[in-house]
Amino acid sequence: MLSVKALFTEYPNERGQIVKAAQNVSFEVPEGKLFTLLGPSGCGKTTTLRSIAGLERPRAGEIAVGGRVVYSSEGKVFVAPNKRNFGMVFQSYAIWPHMNVFENAAFPLQVGKARLSKSEIEAKVMRVLGTVALDHLADREATKLSGGQQQRLALARALAMEPKLLLLDEPLSNLDAKLRERMRFELKRLQRELKLTTVYVTHDQSEALALSHEIAVMNEGQIVQIGSPRDIYERPRNRFVADFVGSANFLDATVVGPEAQADFFRVETVLGQLRCYAVEPLRAGDKVVISLRPEDVHVSAERPQGQNVFEAVVDAKIFLGDYIEYQVKLGDAVLLARVHPSFSPPVGTRIHVAMTPEKCIAIPDVDLRRAA
Repeated sequence: MLSVKALFTEYPNERGQIVKAAQNVSFEVPEGKLFTLLGPSGCGKTTTLRSIAGLERPRAGEIAVGGRVVYSSEGKVFVAPNKRNFGMVFQSYAIWPHMNVFENAAFPLQVGKARLSKSEIEAKVMRVLGTVALDHLADREATKLSGGQQQRLALARALAMEPKLLLLDEPLSNLDAKLRERMRFELKRLQRELKLTTVYVTHDQSEALALSHEIAVMNEGQIVQIGSPRDIYERPRNRFVADFVGSANFLDATVVGPEAQADFFRVETVLGQLRCYAVEPLRAGDKVVISLRPEDVHVSAERPQGQNVFEAVVDAKIFLGDYIEYQVKLGDAVLLARVHPSFSPPVGTRIHVAMTPEKCIAIPDVDLRRAA
């Protein structure tokens, strides 16, 4: 449905220096799916979204929606933003304060190309307000809405246009934590029910994991990995992805050799030898980093059966309600573990740590390779 090919977007900053915001960005979004651009501030995700919307003019590349090219550097095509028929919701909802809820949602239809009758506009607006559960507030002044209601109104205004593509730029970032959580479910429900093809921009990893069919992780203007939320979280392809998406423990390691089972290898670490899973083929002597999520560090009083089992000491712990976060010391190494509160040994206690081999992800470490 949406196709972005080899997109390069650059612009001068306030000092006149060229900022390389998007560098060779390519991805496709199937019809009816929600695709998230995830990354830290300044990584190029919002610039990429604005390029799709037509608010930025890229230097090179091609953008097509439903087979219609809206930008092509080679074909010298640039369709104006108001002719692309895309809905967009920004971080600031841009609600008109002098209009009520109905008037805000109706505004795009009143100024749009299609000439609609008053009754047609009313029917469309009341339908989208009903979709976002604001139909009972149609006559309320927009300034008297809560943050969550304003967010839903901004969404209703975008939906009223019946857009081919919905573009969302950090739409939940102004909400408090609990409301943000509720709105995630609301957004997910709306997107699935209406089968809206959506590109979503966020720096919030939990938001991306909760909402997306597919995620593109960006860093320094480039996409470094594209995959399903589970793939991104459980099979990071580099250290940046592992570190940015959730928490992770890292252990420098050297590959000893392959195991009998495909994609599994034995590596040497400061803890000793580990059995691990590799995201790409490895050879003996390769320098890698082992990524291991805190919830996959299993601690116990008795020594468990299996591989990757070591003795450790509880170095520190923090109670966080539904789990306890531990720092456990294994020689010179310190690992973070998340454990159910039912197991709560005091600091200084000797325990055992087990790391499931398929959760120990060996990924190439560019810095280590350079050092070698």
